[in-house]
Order: sequence, then C-alpha cells, then structure tokens
Amino acid sequence: MKKVLHIISSPKVSGSFSNKLAIEIIERLLIANPGSKVITQDLTNPAFPHFEQAHIDGFYKPPELHTDIEKNALIPSNEAIKKIMDADIIVISAPMYSFTIPSTLKAWFDHISRVGVTFRYTDHGPEGLIKNKKVYVAISTGGVYSDGLAKANDFTEPYLRTILNFIGMTDVKFFRAEGMANINLQETGFQKAVDSIDLS
Repeated sequence: MKKVLHIISSPKVSGSFSNKLAIEIIERLLIANPGSKVITQDLTNPAFPHFEQAHIDGFYKPPELHTDIEKNALIPSNEAIKKIMDADIIVISAPMYSFTIPSTLKAWFDHISRVGVTFRYTDHGPEGLIKNKKVYVAISTGGVYSDGLAKANDFTEPYLRTILNFIGMTDVKFFRAEGMANINLQETGFQKAVDSIDLS
C-alpha cells in the first residue's frame, strides 16, 4: 500500500492534458499497488499563495519569534511539506505555460524549498532533505519541445528536474503529451505519452 500525492497546477476544470496524463499514471500506480491512497492538492482551487513579505520573514525566523501574521502565512507551506513527507509517491501535473511551469506550481515550489526544512547547506554543498520519494511528472505542451529547434525553449522539464533534485527528490520520471495545441497531433501525441508510461 502506497500513499500517492497528486499535485494539480492547471486551472482548467476540464480538458487539461497534464491532468489527464497524470490520471493515467495514477491508475497504473493503483493497479501495481492495490489499496493505495491518493491525496490530491489542487494548487488552483483555492489558488496557492504567491510569496509575500510575511512568508519570507517567517521562513528565516525561529518559530518562537513568529508573529501571528507570520504563523498564518506559513500554514500553506507547512501543510504542503507535510503532505510531501507523508507521501511515498508524488505525481505532478505540469502544463507548459510560456515555455515554463504555471505560476501556481512555481509558488508551491517556493513554499516547499525551505532551508533547514527541505534542504540544507553543508561543507560539500546543498543537500536535499526530502528522501526516498518516487516522482512522476506529467507534462503537456502545445507544441513539440522534446527535440528539434524548439527544445532550447523548454524550461519546464529542466527546471522541474533541477528543483526536485535540489530538495532531495532524485528518483524522477517525466512523461510528455506534446503537440496538444495541434488538433492533428492531439490524439496520437497523447496516446504516445500514455504508451511511454513506465513505473519502474
């Protein structure tokens, strides 16, 4: 039995290819791990908070010095980190917006990347503290960015790989539904993404 955390970052209520691909991944996880529990965190409803002064101040103060405003500001970060720590497997739905991830997903990473909590600095460089997690990322893009001239404009997968590795999640697999803005590529592109799913 596994605990699966599904992170949604697309604001689309329906028609989200990243969510659709993530569901395909989760269905396979449930088949492979009967009795597993799925927890969903939708970063768009309600909208996950972007950084404000109170968040930053709270991150760099010991808890005993937090003001009431800072305590309240840290609730989304603390809850998000707890969900990650409690999970065995994390599935992230990540559509490409303007060549990178949605701002809500970036805000989530801002809140979970906390020195002394999810990473620390050592004499040998930074060390991620979120250990022993399996991560699957479902990326959807309007065009094709995995190869060709457009590959240089893909800041989605490189950023996600970098930030996940930085906070300790190094066992990461990416699956891509590409060409979703092209009606002629949608069906075959999505099926190709589904066929690529490998949980190993």
